[in-house]
Amino acid sequence: MTNIELCSTGIEELDIQMSGGFPNGSTVLLTGCSGSGKTTLCMQYLFEGARKGERGVFFTITEPLFKLTKNLEGFSFYDKKLIESGMVNVIDLRIISERLGLDAEKYTVEDAGALLDILKDIANELDVKRLVIDSITALCYRLQSREMIRDFIFKLGTSLAVMNCTTMLTSEVPPQTYKFSQYEIEEFISDGIIFVGDIDRRGDLIRTLQVVKMRGTAHSRTKFAMNISAERGIELVPLLKSSDFDSVLMEKVHSSLRGMDMPKDKVIL
Repeated sequence: MTNIELCSTGIEELDIQMSGGFPNGSTVLLTGCSGSGKTTLCMQYLFEGARKGERGVFFTITEPLFKLTKNLEGFSFYDKKLIESGMVNVIDLRIISERLGLDAEKYTVEDAGALLDILKDIANELDVKRLVIDSITALCYRLQSREMIRDFIFKLGTSLAVMNCTTMLTSEVPPQTYKFSQYEIEEFISDGIIFVGDIDRRGDLIRTLQVVKMRGTAHSRTKFAMNISAERGIELVPLLKSSDFDSVLMEKVHSSLRGMDMPKDKVIL
């Protein structure tokens, strides 16, 4: 595969699975249900870039800014100084819509075009290298027809393709559903798809992450258990194959007999 520049996510295990990170300039669709960790992953990605001198912008349309930043304060990757210095910019699209005089709940074709122009202008003015839209689902929800949604998404894809930044789009899907988008269009403008979901294990919901596709780099399609911790943010742990279950179960029994804890680098499913 041709050597290309890669954009590290700040999540060591994820970067390893993608041979180093996202290909620079790519558009990555991060899809999953509510509470699956999408916003945290995107923020960790932006702060990683800021520490490397790459300015980033986070466009939100679902969560007030004060609440969003408040939820980040407990994570070690969060650095308020990077926001104050403008290396990480968090922008509420609802406020922009109000200033443009747009209906906050319903966009026309002209409204959608104006908003898209504003997104491009902000990204260009700030000279961002990393961009996040959270979420494209909520943004398209304000459009009045499937035809308008399709047209907007394709225009967005065209705009992102010529911008000098690496983009993450979040997409909301129902829980326990293996699909990549609400409108079944978003995946076609994306160079990469990362699916975050959950599986039930004896009454516990375990978060999972899988790289479905990533153009331009060799990558694993292995499904990982995903944990969110204050110390490391997003953590990935390989899931054991079913054939390994018995041997790991015996290891757990033996460890208990010795008064030892199970190794923390394995998850039994």
